[in-house]
Amino acid sequence: MNKASVRTPLGNAILEGDANGISKLYLTEESPESTSVATPQLQEAIEQLQQYFAGELKEFHLKLNPQGTAFQKKVWQALQKIPFGRTASYMELAKELGDPLAIRAVAAANGRNPLWIFVPCHRVIGSDGSLTGYAGGLWRKKWLLDHEQPVKQQSLRL
Repeated sequence: MNKASVRTPLGNAILEGDANGISKLYLTEESPESTSVATPQLQEAIEQLQQYFAGELKEFHLKLNPQGTAFQKKVWQALQKIPFGRTASYMELAKELGDPLAIRAVAAANGRNPLWIFVPCHRVIGSDGSLTGYAGGLWRKKWLLDHEQPVKQQSLRL
């Protein structure tokens, strides 16, 4: 497993992956670890992260390889269908997966997402529109949702 790190506005991101794809992306407050040469897959992921934070990228095009149960992977695939600038509720995700009673299981799988921003778990909110739990902290979730709403923010200024 190869590792690389990159500074982001939300902290230092650590990426892990190999030829099969990116398997982890997480934040740390610690200084980024030095990497001599990132693999092509990790370098591409770093570049796309930088483009995302610069407001130049709305959709990631990376080979992902998250490790989890079949149900977790199904939830993570559903998360990837939530478009940039949009949100969905846990209830909507549970219905999308065919079981409206699976809200808690969907929330638990969402919370175990190993690919932070590549699999946009920050786009999932409460049914009442509230910002609910986020492993990276609610302030990061709010930052990401605000970052993905520049058109809406600009139109309010007109």
